[in-house]
Amino acid sequence: MPLGLIALAIGAFGIGLTEFVIMGLLPEVATDFGVTEATAGWLISGYALAVVVGALGLTAATTRLPRKPVLLGLVVLFIAGNVLTALAPDYSVAMIGRIIAALCHGAFFGIGSVVAADLVAPEKKARAIAIMFTGLTAANVFGVPFGTFLGQQFGWRSTFWVISVIGVVAFAGIALLVTAPKVTGHQVSLRSELRAFRSGQVWLSLIVTALAFGGMFGAFTYIAYTLTGVTGFADTAVPWLLVLFGVGLVAGNAIGGRLADRSIDRTLLIFIAALAVVLVLFGLFARSQPATIAILVLMGAFGFGTVPGLQSRIMHYAGGAPTLASGANIGAFNVGNALGAWAGGLGIAAGLGYTSPIWIGAAITASALVVMVIAVVTARRPAPADTDTLQAVAV
Repeated sequence: MPLGLIALAIGAFGIGLTEFVIMGLLPEVATDFGVTEATAGWLISGYALAVVVGALGLTAATTRLPRKPVLLGLVVLFIAGNVLTALAPDYSVAMIGRIIAALCHGAFFGIGSVVAADLVAPEKKARAIAIMFTGLTAANVFGVPFGTFLGQQFGWRSTFWVISVIGVVAFAGIALLVTAPKVTGHQVSLRSELRAFRSGQVWLSLIVTALAFGGMFGAFTYIAYTLTGVTGFADTAVPWLLVLFGVGLVAGNAIGGRLADRSIDRTLLIFIAALAVVLVLFGLFARSQPATIAILVLMGAFGFGTVPGLQSRIMHYAGGAPTLASGANIGAFNVGNALGAWAGGLGIAAGLGYTSPIWIGAAITASALVVMVIAVVTARRPAPADTDTLQAVAV
């Protein structure tokens, strides 16, 4: 395994920690800045919106530049954003820091996926992407609980100082361990990158990404309310239950990457269908504590097990211009997060109870499965002569 993949995973770990740890520190942040928790929550929403902007804008702006220096520049942006957040004298400056850090998120994962795939043999591309995304899953399992504990003990700013240090380590690792790709005669340009979006399969892949993740996050966003208000767990048990969910993320990411190297479409069909089934079972057995424990692991595994395949699929159908499409797919993940949270919130607001986000999530995931089937069927049709660079993924 190339050591450069570890460096990319460290960067992914820091970025994942930046995105998710704030959820456990909102009370401390709100108290420090003298704002309501709802207002503090915009530090999460603002971050997510900036991820989408950065995934498209920064990726598009850097398409003609060498990928390794771009990655290093993105990590510098990440460090600057987190240092500014840690130093913020007021809420507005903290928001600016969060936005600056978020701008690198989508572009880093989009460009990093292409770089990771280039570090290994063609038959190991999905596995390489999975290794990089292991940093993101590890951030959920280990980083968020530790970062929350650190912030509660020494102040929330201490967590963002540690994240900044992680960014410095990632910068050094990428600089030393990620090898620059060999120069070829192929000239990358924004026009060539935009040409990838002429592919119907690229658009279908983006829709599947948004819906598949929207389904999982429809259930996950309000999971604390479900666990305490429906399943009957104590509040103190929720962090440990989320660790189980994170264990599922790590396992699913690794298994999904291996299987996707054999067959991307088959893996996605199986995992998305399994996720829909798991969510239905969750809705049926949410009052059972043993069943809920098992379901949390499976939900994380099947949900995040789609990530290597989804990222590999869109890069494949983007042909020789995968960078912008890869970044757009990261944006689609975050669109799915927002979609799931919004739709699940509608169910609760309508008085349907804390299991309603689970059923809504199952419906969204089922729609992702339908779109995935359409994508597979259309991919098997003979490609037009003017799209000879796009090849069907073997199923």
